[in-house]
Amino acid sequence: MPTARALLATLLVTSLLGLGTASLPSEPHLTPAASYLPRFVVRGGAPTAALLVRATASARHGVYRSTGPGIRYADRFRAGSITKTFVATVVLQLAHERRLRLSDTADRFLPGLIRGHGNDGRRITLRALLSHTSGLYDYTDDPSAHPLSATAAVRAATSHRPTTRPGTFAYSNTDYAVLGLVVQRVTGHDYATEIRRRIIRPLHLTGTSLPGARTTLPAPHGRGYSRDAAGRLTDATDLDPRIAGAAGELISTLADLNRFHAALLGGRLLPPAQLSALLNTTAAQGHYGLGIYPERLSCGVTVWGHNGRIAGSYVRTAATRDGGHILTYRIDTDILPHAGSLEPVLLEAEFCPD
Repeated sequence: MPTARALLATLLVTSLLGLGTASLPSEPHLTPAASYLPRFVVRGGAPTAALLVRATASARHGVYRSTGPGIRYADRFRAGSITKTFVATVVLQLAHERRLRLSDTADRFLPGLIRGHGNDGRRITLRALLSHTSGLYDYTDDPSAHPLSATAAVRAATSHRPTTRPGTFAYSNTDYAVLGLVVQRVTGHDYATEIRRRIIRPLHLTGTSLPGARTTLPAPHGRGYSRDAAGRLTDATDLDPRIAGAAGELISTLADLNRFHAALLGGRLLPPAQLSALLNTTAAQGHYGLGIYPERLSCGVTVWGHNGRIAGSYVRTAATRDGGHILTYRIDTDILPHAGSLEPVLLEAEFCPD
């Protein structure tokens, strides 16, 4: 599952107690998850943790909380694999426009690219790529691969045999490297251009960008940290995001990620048929939809969203099915002890307060 996987296992990833009170004036109440936020610092060892919650569809902004000054409300940060939700949205829009079909094979658009070592793009559909059921090896699992283009990433992956047989869920960043190339072939523009045109500009996501080869973060931003082999924090703020590409290069803010997910789940970006396809987890045996995944909580509520892990940052967005209640939280490090137990408690506190 993406929560257990660092996006960049190559160059990018080697992986107080007082709660801040910086809520927005429009909504001064304390969100249920806020009391749990310091655990990411105390138990997890994160330098700083922050969250932004919009509890109702009519809320104008939301409630912001931070454990310290390391993450500010307006900070830009690397959002990692949440990029995949943006890419999937563009692919589904193209499906609605009948410029492609989810049943089309990768080979239709990228003939001959996926070949060798048991890999065959003639047998891999776009739906399989979107749902991580292609079987393609994840190029970030190869420590010798440092691809700076999607084509190089796919070639690195196809130098290995498939991880699983097609039709079995196995999270792979290679799937979205391929989808980025498909978007370019269909539209004549790279996926970043299409995301800007179709999502970022219409939704006025002023803190969201796709940096390409830019190694620095736009202002304002804080610092991001990775842990070395001895457990020491090292600065990982600047990096070359081309290794992540369509699988994880996005830069965003807490507010922009909430706004995007509200629009997506609220039906503003996709017509009903494509929104239904987005949330259909059948292909991935219930683990994953198309660029988004569900998590069922103890109270019976299922939240939808994605996480993103990249050097110096971990972020998670979770929302109710209608997009009316949304939480995005972030820590300024990519490797966090006890993350597997801390995150579920935070989501339970927010979405199952009783």
